[in-house]
Amino acid sequence: MSTLIIENPCQLQGTVNISCAKNAILPVIAASLLTEDKCTLEEVAALEDVKVMVEVVNSLGAEVNLNKDNTLEIAASNIVNHDTAYELIRKMRASFLIMGPMLARVGKIRISLPGGCAIGSRPIDLHLKGFSAMGANITLGHGYIEAQADKLKGESIYLDFPSVGATENIMMAACLAEGMTIIENAAEEPEIVDLANFLSKMGAKIKGAGTDTIRIEGVQRLKGTTHVAIPDRIEAGTFMMAAAATRGDVLVDGVVPEHVKPITAKLKEMGVEVFEYEKSIRVKATERLKSVDIKTMPYPGFPTDMQSPIMSAVCVAKGTSVITETVFENRFMHINELKLMGAKIKVDGRSAIIEGVERLSGAKVKATDLRAGAALIISGLCAEGRTEISEVYHIDRGYINIEEKMRKLGANIIRRE
Repeated sequence: MSTLIIENPCQLQGTVNISCAKNAILPVIAASLLTEDKCTLEEVAALEDVKVMVEVVNSLGAEVNLNKDNTLEIAASNIVNHDTAYELIRKMRASFLIMGPMLARVGKIRISLPGGCAIGSRPIDLHLKGFSAMGANITLGHGYIEAQADKLKGESIYLDFPSVGATENIMMAACLAEGMTIIENAAEEPEIVDLANFLSKMGAKIKGAGTDTIRIEGVQRLKGTTHVAIPDRIEAGTFMMAAAATRGDVLVDGVVPEHVKPITAKLKEMGVEVFEYEKSIRVKATERLKSVDIKTMPYPGFPTDMQSPIMSAVCVAKGTSVITETVFENRFMHINELKLMGAKIKVDGRSAIIEGVERLSGAKVKATDLRAGAALIISGLCAEGRTEISEVYHIDRGYINIEEKMRKLGANIIRRE
């Protein structure tokens, strides 16, 4: 079992290159099942979650090659299986995104209830509600969902919550459905727009992606295409927060500044200098951070995936900060780990009250989920002594070579197997 070891505090300096977005490439891989033609995805980060999704589509009969040049080729000309492997779906929640493409393409799917990080209830009822409205027959039992539809039909679907996964799944299913599908109260995340762009290049007819109403006119057939996913705004935000917390000076390269505006705004509020360029952002912090209040919200609000990294930053800020988590009810598991490092945090319902301290202390801690692991790295970079982070497989799900990228910025961090 791998462990990350960080020795003593540092000030991050230099340039870091951002990889393609995990939350963009996963639905794109699923969407490749919608066509018999080959799809080529370029500049793919070989994350653990990407490898799981590759295994999922491969188990259905698609031929998949992840090449050394980070090009992923998917040819789903012959889907021979509609029963997914339990152990794969349980590894990662995003694997549930194959349901829409499979219903649209072959008309049936048997899939286990999804797994992933234990950060709270993430019900799939919105996905199933959409598929049912489009004419799918759905049965649940013994931990599995079975769905069947001779031909999906377009329908107006209102989402009770702007779920990213449900928006993506329904949007993919609608591409080959009969007639017009309208998704209201749709998620507006950049990853939704990226998926829509990929589908449009395949021949789909989609309007309104990035707004709360998306219209999809079904077509008879989709074709193969080539695509490069957007940069990972959460990876970018993580390095931005690490630069600020360590009072460093880092150029975050290969990012869309528009995608990280909520993070940029809060950093400026914390007294950090932020310089925006066309495809990069420079973060420079010379003084101790100021306290700040945060409330996580669906895009374009402050992202829930950045809640734990910014908590690490305000743990060493001057004053008292309040962070309120509105998206996932169980996303404070990292707090006990931060307390082991000397953080002063109290929890009141869905809010955490953080009294900043001058310096954290190294400790043995564990990554309770993906983003919590990133937060612990940030805290380790600000801590006196030795920090050991276990269960780093969570971190590897969403960050590629994070310790190497941190080392290039001056961090004293190594991975021990």
